[in-house]
Amino acid sequence: MRINPAVAFTLILLTLMFGAGIVSSSWGYALGRQALTGVRQPETRPSNVTAANRTGDKSGKLVLLDEAQVIEDVKARIDSGN
Repeated sequence: MRINPAVAFTLILLTLMFGAGIVSSSWGYALGRQALTGVRQPETRPSNVTAANRTGDKSGKLVLLDEAQVIEDVKARIDSGN
């Protein structure tokens, strides 16, 4: 019994595609793992940390910043960078 060349060619291409997929996925995994080296998950949830907790005030009150003062600070930083 003789093997049809079209079937053999198809099987060779499938094998090469499968091998290329395995090589590509393992290379991508290695690159991603290397890129994330040293990155850790935060120890606390950022949504639970308020300005009051950061300043040591344990009253639980929400501290709002003055918008005009924030805008002035940003403009001053922008102007000093030029």
